Amino acid sequence: MNASDPVADLPAFQHDVDASGLTCPLPILRAKKALAQMESGQVLRVATTDPKAVRDFQAFARQSGNALVAQHESQGGALHFLRRR
Repeated sequence: MNASDPVADLPAFQHDVDASGLTCPLPILRAKKALAQMESGQVLRVATTDPKAVRDFQAFARQSGNALVAQHESQGGALHFLRRR
């Protein structure tokens, strides 16, 4: 494992949603549905390709009370890590 690899520093997650290819508001809606079925403290990873998703997930975390513990942007999209409140 490469110590300078930002992906290696991403949090562990218990649930995963692939929202690649979807545009707002669908990635948020998929995340919201998954979070509703999770236990408090569990982490959800959401993969997105919508360029606006980074800002959308920041706003969603503020509004919903779920913690946005990490975001990782790459050329193809972004990964968002939300901790269930």
